[in-house]
Amino acid sequence: MGILVKDPGPLTTVQDEGRFGYQQYGVTPSGPMDARAFHIANILVGNPQGEGALEITFKGPELQFDQDNVIAVTGGDMQPSINGERIPMYAAVAVHAGDVLKFGFAAGGGCRGYIAFAGGLDIPLVMESKSTLAAKKLGGYEGRALKQGDRIGFPAPKATLPGMEKRHCPLPVYPEDEVSLRVVLGPQEEAFSEEEQRKFFWYSSKVTNEFDRQGCRLEREVPVKHLKDGNIISDGIAFGSIQVPTTGQPFIMMADRQTVGGYTKIGTIITVDLPKIAQAKPGMRVRFIHVSMELAHLLYIRELEELKQLDQSLNS
Repeated sequence: MGILVKDPGPLTTVQDEGRFGYQQYGVTPSGPMDARAFHIANILVGNPQGEGALEITFKGPELQFDQDNVIAVTGGDMQPSINGERIPMYAAVAVHAGDVLKFGFAAGGGCRGYIAFAGGLDIPLVMESKSTLAAKKLGGYEGRALKQGDRIGFPAPKATLPGMEKRHCPLPVYPEDEVSLRVVLGPQEEAFSEEEQRKFFWYSSKVTNEFDRQGCRLEREVPVKHLKDGNIISDGIAFGSIQVPTTGQPFIMMADRQTVGGYTKIGTIITVDLPKIAQAKPGMRVRFIHVSMELAHLLYIRELEELKQLDQSLNS
């Protein structure tokens, strides 16, 4: 017993921390697009931070509960409600058998959300992960996005959790018009002149409609010019890699990216800023800011410490 999917919404998938150690075989890690929101959702319901949850996009699903449990909804505000009454975001909420959780469309900034369930979801591990890689029909619920009529069980539900009144945290503010993304140069920055590198950071880009879990295509009024062209011998791609093909129009590689690619990469978005692009909507402006690897590491360590402190304060 767990949940019945009455309406899946545009794109609802099971994601956990990700599928690591298999990129050498061409298998993408997948995992959450907005890792911070995903981790906080699990912390709020007392799960390990990497436990499986539902990732929702632009409009959430309609779910009916067959069993009592505790949930938390994070990420972009899709106006969650239970039995027609709004529930708070970024807070643990008790649900009961027969309750129906519904969502509206994403309001304000942000377009992706997460639903975590105390005790996790009864999803089999594929290559040590519950994450859905739909392009390969791998993992998650039958290797695909959820459909009407799907059922997912709760392996260890909890009707309540200690300190329910304390299980909440501040809501993030996602940009609505323009997002600034900090970038470490490389690994192929030498394919661009110093002047073109400066232009890359000086001129903004626009998020296009070609944006999914695999990548985000940008449009620039001033294309990025190569010294020669945008082709290289294929090498590894990270979440946040900014590829620049010969057209000079960049695209950002996301959670379900391919493992290798043959276009120059002028830079990589730092880990703590990946949620910003993950939550961006088509039409938004994007500006890149050059930072050092040392600062990227410092900010990442700081975020890990913040999540650890939140986890300890609620679950120790």
